[in-house]
Amino acid sequence: MSLACFTETHFSTCREYFPVSEKEEAPTANPRSCSLNLAKLWLPSSACCCCWCSLEVLLQGDSLCPRQLWIWSTYLLQTMRQISSWILGQSKFCFKLSEPSFLWCSPTLSLEVVHYEIGFIILASLGLLFVMLLPLVGLCFCMCRCCNNCGGEMHQRQKKNGNCRRRTFATSLFVVSLIMSIGVFCAFATNQHLTTQVQGMQPLLNSNFKDLKTLLTDTPEQISYLANQFSIPKNRALLDLDNIGPLLGGRVQDQLGKRVLPALDAVLTMAGAIRETREALENVSASMEILKEGTNRLSANLTIAKENLNNTLNDPACSEAKAASTCDVIRNSLNQLSINANFSRLPPVTSQLAKVSEVLKIDLASLVQKGYAAFNDTPNLVQNQTKNIISDIKSILDSIGTNITVVIKMLPIQKMITNFIMHLTQTETYVKNYFPIVKQYDFYRWLCCLIACSLLILILVFYYLGLLCGTCGYNKHKTPTTRGCVSNTGGNLLMAGVGFSFLFSWALMLIVVSTFVLGGNVEKLVCEPFKDKTIFQVMDTPYLLNAQWKNYLSGLLFNNSDVNLTFEQVYSDCKENKGIYTSLQLDKFYNISKFLDISQYTQDLTINFESIKINLSNIVLLDEVGKENLLNFSFSGIDGIDFAAYLAEVNKSITKVNLLSFANELEARAEQLTKGALENALKGHASSIRMIHQQCVIPLEQEMSTLNQSIRLLQKTATELMVKVSQVITTVEDAQLLINNNASFIIVEETKKYMDVIINYFEQYIQWVNDSITMDVAACKPLANIIDTAVEMFLCSYITNSVNAFWFGLGAATIFLIPAIIFAVKLSKYYRQMDSEDVYDDVETLPMNNMENGNYGYHKDHLYGLHNPVMTSAMEQW
Repeated sequence: MSLACFTETHFSTCREYFPVSEKEEAPTANPRSCSLNLAKLWLPSSACCCCWCSLEVLLQGDSLCPRQLWIWSTYLLQTMRQISSWILGQSKFCFKLSEPSFLWCSPTLSLEVVHYEIGFIILASLGLLFVMLLPLVGLCFCMCRCCNNCGGEMHQRQKKNGNCRRRTFATSLFVVSLIMSIGVFCAFATNQHLTTQVQGMQPLLNSNFKDLKTLLTDTPEQISYLANQFSIPKNRALLDLDNIGPLLGGRVQDQLGKRVLPALDAVLTMAGAIRETREALENVSASMEILKEGTNRLSANLTIAKENLNNTLNDPACSEAKAASTCDVIRNSLNQLSINANFSRLPPVTSQLAKVSEVLKIDLASLVQKGYAAFNDTPNLVQNQTKNIISDIKSILDSIGTNITVVIKMLPIQKMITNFIMHLTQTETYVKNYFPIVKQYDFYRWLCCLIACSLLILILVFYYLGLLCGTCGYNKHKTPTTRGCVSNTGGNLLMAGVGFSFLFSWALMLIVVSTFVLGGNVEKLVCEPFKDKTIFQVMDTPYLLNAQWKNYLSGLLFNNSDVNLTFEQVYSDCKENKGIYTSLQLDKFYNISKFLDISQYTQDLTINFESIKINLSNIVLLDEVGKENLLNFSFSGIDGIDFAAYLAEVNKSITKVNLLSFANELEARAEQLTKGALENALKGHASSIRMIHQQCVIPLEQEMSTLNQSIRLLQKTATELMVKVSQVITTVEDAQLLINNNASFIIVEETKKYMDVIINYFEQYIQWVNDSITMDVAACKPLANIIDTAVEMFLCSYITNSVNAFWFGLGAATIFLIPAIIFAVKLSKYYRQMDSEDVYDDVETLPMNNMENGNYGYHKDHLYGLHNPVMTSAMEQW
């Protein structure tokens, strides 16, 4: 049926009973506003407003229009919102102890508990009030109906808005039933969900126990692994000790080599200079012989050529007028055919050559190579001279390894893990033994909750069947006394639902109150504080869990409550997967950093390394023979050679005139003569001069170039020869002095660096052990996982959330039993068959459209064979 039943006429009728002020504006008469008003009326109404509304309706029994319901619902909804906001606002978890826990009965603590629980107390009191009052109201209601009051009289007065009222009550009951159905469905789903989660909890618990067992069983292996890894730095140190020669000796050699190698290189360079000097002197001596011999031969050839040319010029042909001048010019140039350079005047270098050759009898280069070999043997000297000390250092390393292994294995983690494994095994056995009991009791809980849901479903079935039968069996053409069986059955089913509601509502509300108090307190006291870690702050309150322990956790684990070990800090560290050593502050009982202090292990190493004494005095860079050889070279006399005279002769030309130019000029002058014997003779002399140049002058020029190079080389070597030799000898002696006297300082510095490298291996190892013990060994993330699983997942997510959802759904359905009772009682009057009805004698006063529906007003008693006291008294008065 449509809800568009409110016409302006109907609202005017309601205004007669419920006048509207000028400030209030009644809802407009349209179907949409009617639906909205009904929704505003019943959907958000809470338990208190429904109780008061139902009691008022039952006691008044008067007509009820939608306008009145809308006003009541709006007012009561705002009131309940304020009350709920005030009550729930006090339920925030703010419980803090300001006094030690041994004052549990102090007034301050009691006030704090009452202040926190005030919301739960109020709501639980309302629920208990519901439990006590509703059966009492039902009893009074039943007795009232037995006395033909409270709607118990099988007589229905006819109203003009009867159809609208019936539709309103039917729609309201249907909406309330739907809300109750949603609540029942929510309760049923959460009930089943809780059972499913409890049954599936055992694999999760087994997995967490397995992870924790793995943690505890792997921890000793981790500690053994840390101890066994000492072999890595030890082997590296032993390898370096076995190679102390190349490592330490090489470092010493590199430092000394910065001065030794340049000194040896200078001596080696000087040895090469001596060889080059001898070669240069030999070249000078040889060149001088060749030049002397060559100039003599050239001079003889030039003399012969000059005589032959002079004889030709004495020929009578030269006396002729045309040839006389030419012959005179040629005759005058014959003086140019002579030697210009005279090498016989230069002093010989035989004495210098003899002295240098005497110097070279001693192989200075081989002496220098011996110095190189002695210096390069430094690593072997270091290796041989440190054998005894190295063996002592190796023994110390063995003792260090033994001590560190003992320190690591003395960690209190081992003892704690043994205790943990024992408690874990007991806990796991306890869980395995009692988990079937938990499942059994959960089955009982599931069955009880299922019965509670089934009771509500039974009531809802009565309401739905009553609405179905009443709606389908209702016939507007029939009077209340002539209604059909289906309609009457619908009314009876509605009243049956009312009866069961009164009968079981107290038990349902008792379940709601108990689950509300349990789930709400767990949510507020455990779950929410667990999320923001305030629960740990409460647990860490001094003297809370034990009146004699300031810090309960440290007192429980170590029997020392003075250690500031808190639940919050341990949980946070385990959440970050830190090691037990850090999480439980084991450094307060066994400071691993103190026992692993590298200084207490390296003291003996330092003493042994400082006792290393390396003697390098056997290294001889250059012996006295080599030094004397250098001095002899400086006294060889090459610096006394007259290099200026040699260079002066070398820079001269061999002849006074260029023979090729002279020959070309001679041939040109011959061309000027008349052809004949004289011309041919002069040309022959020109050819002879060219031949002399080719055979004598050119080789002499080449030899002069060689002599020039040798002289310049000797000049360069001889320049400040004494100073150069003295510098080389001084450099060698300084390097030797460094090796003999100052090498010990370099050896000490390099030994310290070498020792630092060895010690650094163990420093890295100890730092790694320290970091591993504090952060990685026995990482307690599984412990945090077990706490999260037990509290956050199992207790809060699985149980508490399901319990809260259950009481919310069941409570909503139970609360809405009150409006359902009201609407069912009101609606049943329109479906049930009445014993009497109203009839009117003055039918003209009735609307014509009602005449066809039968007689209205007070019926005569002969119509249905029933005695009507109202009609009888009226007739008597009439």
